[in-house]
Amino acid sequence: MSRAEAAGGTGTAGRTEAVPAVGRRPRTTAGFLALFGNELHLTFRRMRTKVLLGILAVLPVLIGVVVKLNTDGPHEGGGGPSFIAQTTQNGLFLVFTALAVALPVFLPMTVGVVAGDAVAGEAATGTLRYLLVAPAGRTRLLAAKFTAGLVFCLAATAAVAVAALATGAALFPLGEVTLISGDTIGLADALLRAVLVAGVVAASLAGLVAIGLFVSTLTGSGIAAMAATVGLVITVQILDAFPQLDAIRPFLFTHYWLSFSDLLREPMYWDGVLKDLGLQAAYVAVFGSAAWSRFTSRDISA
Repeated sequence: MSRAEAAGGTGTAGRTEAVPAVGRRPRTTAGFLALFGNELHLTFRRMRTKVLLGILAVLPVLIGVVVKLNTDGPHEGGGGPSFIAQTTQNGLFLVFTALAVALPVFLPMTVGVVAGDAVAGEAATGTLRYLLVAPAGRTRLLAAKFTAGLVFCLAATAAVAVAALATGAALFPLGEVTLISGDTIGLADALLRAVLVAGVVAASLAGLVAIGLFVSTLTGSGIAAMAATVGLVITVQILDAFPQLDAIRPFLFTHYWLSFSDLLREPMYWDGVLKDLGLQAAYVAVFGSAAWSRFTSRDISA
C-alpha cells in the first residue's frame, strides 16, 4: 500500500480524496496506532532498510570467523579488546564484541540513514503534502515517525545480537560466563544480561533518532538529510576522541555509548549507563522539540 493509499486514496485518482481523509483521522489511540503501523510498514518494506539490516547481521559473522581463524592459526593470543579475547572462551561474548564494534560506526550510520530520510524522503517523493493537510495531524505523524525510528533501533540492535549469538554458538563453546570483573555467572543469567545490554544499546540511539528527524525537517532532499545526519555522527565521534575537549565531551550524545560494558560486572555498575540514558533523553527533548517546531510550521506545498 502506498502512502497516498494509506492516507485515504488510491493512486493518482485517489489523491483528491486523500486530503479530507487525513483531516478526518480520529485523534485517538487507535488512530495513532494505525498511523504508526503505516510508518513501520513504510520503513521496513524498503529494500534499503532490508539491506542495512542484512549488513548488520553479517557483521557478527565476519567478526566470529576472523576471531576463530586467528584462534586456530599461528597468531593465537594476539592483542585485541578484552571482549574479543573472551569470545574464544565463550561464544556468548561475541554478542558483546559485535555490539561494541557496531555501536560506534555501523549502528549509528544505519539509524542516521533511516531517521534522516523519515520526513525529507517523503517530501522529495511528494507524498508528505497528502499526509499533512490538517495541522493537528502533524504532531501525530512526527510522533509516529519517531516511534518507528525507535523500533528500527531495536530491530537493528537485535539483528546484530541475534546473528552474533547464533555465530558464537556455532563457532565457540557455550557455558558459564566469566564477566570482565572476574566473577562467573550461569548461561541463563548471561543471556539475560545480553538482552539487557542490547536494550541499552538500542536506547542509546534514541538521541540520534531525534537529531535525524530534526535534520530531516530542514530539507526536502532525503539524500541531503541522510548525509548530514551521518556526517554529524562522524564529526561528533571525532570530537569525542580529543582529550583537549574534556569540558564538552560528556555532553556529546556519543560519549557514553560504550558504558554498557559496566553491565558485565558483578554487581552491575549503572552510573555510566544512567548518564547515557539521561543524555539521550535530553537530546530527544531538545531536538524532538526543534523537529516539532519546524515540522508543524512547515509549508507542505513546497
